[in-house]
Parts: sequence; structure tokens; C-alpha cells
Amino acid sequence: MEQKGKWKKWLFPPLWIIVLLTVISTVLLVAVFGKHLESHPGAYVVYVVAFYTVSVLSVACWTTLPKKVKCGVAWFYSTKFGKQYRTDAVFKNQISLYATLTINVLYVGVNVILYFWYESMWFIILAAYYGILAWMRFLLLRYKAKHEIGSNRDGELHRAILCSSILLLVNIILSGAVLMILFEEKGFFYHGILIYVVALYTFYVTVYAIVNVIKYRKYNSPVMLTAKFIALSAALVSMLSLETAMLSEFGAEMPAEQKRILIAATGGGISVAVVIMSCLMILRSLKEIKRLRSNQNGTEQ
Repeated sequence: MEQKGKWKKWLFPPLWIIVLLTVISTVLLVAVFGKHLESHPGAYVVYVVAFYTVSVLSVACWTTLPKKVKCGVAWFYSTKFGKQYRTDAVFKNQISLYATLTINVLYVGVNVILYFWYESMWFIILAAYYGILAWMRFLLLRYKAKHEIGSNRDGELHRAILCSSILLLVNIILSGAVLMILFEEKGFFYHGILIYVVALYTFYVTVYAIVNVIKYRKYNSPVMLTAKFIALSAALVSMLSLETAMLSEFGAEMPAEQKRILIAATGGGISVAVVIMSCLMILRSLKEIKRLRSNQNGTEQ
């Protein structure tokens, strides 16, 4: 029992010790890698301390974080805003549009600044891509500010056609990005553990976007469904960015020609998927508009 108590103290130290270890490990690791001392004997001591820190931090998160998150979610859903967010799909979709619009605008600004800093057209392409996404989301939010969802079917269909047509422009931007990746060796780079975080986030948003497209079909709202198509298109392009980053980080021994084939195949597949989604939404909306006008003319006669 005494031995078990000692192991428990090592695995569950007080919070102040975990915080102190985290700060110390971070500073020491930055010093080791910043000074290129990876092979120095003292660096191995730093690695052991960092490993222990990650272990106790992981155990602490595993035992306490789920409970904290559950309590936080329960409190959020007990508020007036949380109740509406949980039960009102239209309101939830609107909040999502506001959040993604804000993020897209920030991305545009950051890439414009990076263009002037590095004088690379790569950042202009990224700024244009995020600018188009922000434009489409703004158009949807502007429509929803003037009309309630479901109150103007014809208006929703026309806005869906407009945004789907704009979505086709994403393919032009995507083609430019793929060409720069293939022939100018541009792309996304995430160093260290960041690439694993980005990979986890990318797979999450892609699966979440696919689920939302399926989920929001039942509401039969062209505007809400178009918003989810835009999110899915952005998630697919994020998969392309992740692939370029993974190839840069782990594909050093892979032949350049094989890398180009993989990137071209992924970029082409994403482009085809976006074109299919856009065209299906446009054709479906045009068909329904024609049917609505035909019914309207028949009623007037």
C-alpha cells in the first residue's frame, strides 16, 4: 500500500508542481532546440523532465478535464443563449456563420500582411481564397438578417444559386494553389507537435462538415444547406493543406514526382467535388424555381 501511495504521488502531483514543471520544461526545450544542443548530454535530462511533465499533465487532463468539460457544457446549455443554441438549428447555423466569417476575415488580413512581408504570391492566393469564403458567408448572413428562414423560398433559392456560383470561383483559386505547390514548391508547413494538432483538427472539421451537410438536409433550407456546403469545401481544402504539410515533414525520402502526383490527385479530387456540389445546388435550385413559377402561373390562371 505504501508503494502504491508513492506511485500515486508521482502521477498525481499538486497543481502548482504541474504548472511549474510545464514552464520549466517549455523554457528548457526552447533553449535546447534554439541553441542546437539536441545531442548534448544535458539535453537528455531535459527530455526526461519533459517526458515526465507530459505524462503527469496527460494524467491530470484525463482524470479532471472530462468532468470540467461536462460541467461547463451543462452550465452553458442551462443559460438562455445555450438553450437556444442547442434547440434552434437556424440560430446555431447563424452563430456558426458569424464565427467562420470572422475567422475568414482575420485570415485574409494575416495573409495580406504576410504578402507584403515576404513578397510571395502564395499569400495573395490564400487571401483571395479566404476572401471568397468570407464573401459567401456575408451574403448568407445578409439574407438571413432581412428574411426569416423558410419565409421566402424563392429568395433562398436565388441566394443559394449565387453562392454556389461563387463557390465555383474557389476552383480557380484552388488551381492556382495546386500549381504553386507543384511547380514553385509552396505549401503549408507545421513544425513539431503542431502538425499533429492540425491533423486532428482537420479530420475533425471534415467529418463534422460532412455530418452537418447530411443533418441540415432535413430542414429543406437552401440557405442553411449552402452554408454547410461552404464549410465542407473549406474542410476539403484544409485536407490539401494538411497533405502538403505532411509531405514536407515526413516525405523527405519520397521522390518529387510521386509527391506531385499525390498533390495533383488530391487537388483534382477536391476540385471535382466542389464543382459537383455547386452544380447540383444550382441545378436543383433552378429546377425548383421553375416549378414554383409554373405553380404560380397556374394559380393566377
